[in-house]
This record gives sequence, C-alpha cells and structure tokens, in this order.
Amino acid sequence: MRKFLTEKKVVILLNGRYAGKKAVIVKSFDDGDTGRLYGHALVAGIDRTPLKVIKAMSKKKIAKRSKVKTFLKVVNFNHVMPTRYSFDAGLDKAVVAKVSLKDDGSRRKAKTEIKKKFEQKYKAAENKWFFSKLRF
Repeated sequence: MRKFLTEKKVVILLNGRYAGKKAVIVKSFDDGDTGRLYGHALVAGIDRTPLKVIKAMSKKKIAKRSKVKTFLKVVNFNHVMPTRYSFDAGLDKAVVAKVSLKDDGSRRKAKTEIKKKFEQKYKAAENKWFFSKLRF
C-alpha cells in the first residue's frame, strides 16, 4: 500500500484542541516508535490565521494583521484528514524535531522558527489556501 501521509502534506486535524485547523506534516512515523507504537506524525500548523487587509490600512496595521500563530504537535494518523495540497515550509529539521517537544526552551525555538517561515510564505503570497480560515 502506498504511503500518502508524507512530509509536506497538508492535513486537517480532527480531534483535540486544534480540531479543524490546518497543519503540514514535518515528519512521519509510519510504524510508530518506542513511545508511541501506532503510526503518527509531527505536524506544524496554524492556530490563528492572518486577518484580512485592505489598501487603506496603514503599514503598522497591515503588519499586525499579517501575524500567524502556530503550533507544533505529535498526532495519531487516525486524527488527521489528508488534503490534496502540499506545502513546502522549508523548516529547519534540526530545530523542528520530535525531541524539541521535550523541554520548553527548544519547543519555543521551534515554534518561532515555524512562525517565521509561515509568515515569509504568507507575505510572498504562496499557498493562499493554507492561510485561509476553514469555513464549516
């Protein structure tokens, strides 16, 4: 059987705090590991999408409304829904890794790395669907 939950695949989370939020798979663990014996993935996603901006707004207001709030989480494959989209965030694998979830300092570094890369992609107007809010 072909593996379709691979790196850079955009998924929608179905359970938990971030249910209904979009995320991208950073690393996939198809057969599990010692801590989690089931298939799971490390995902980086958008907790709060950027707000709408218009031409009449000041540069300061546009900068404030263009911010993205992100999250980093390990998720069971049963709790994600894959989409047809893929998203290459260009994340640093050394900073954004499963071991970075262990302590608070490295988790904060990973989240700021994700936030920086996502905001760069948003400002470059790439993958507009990924940065829009899901309506359901």
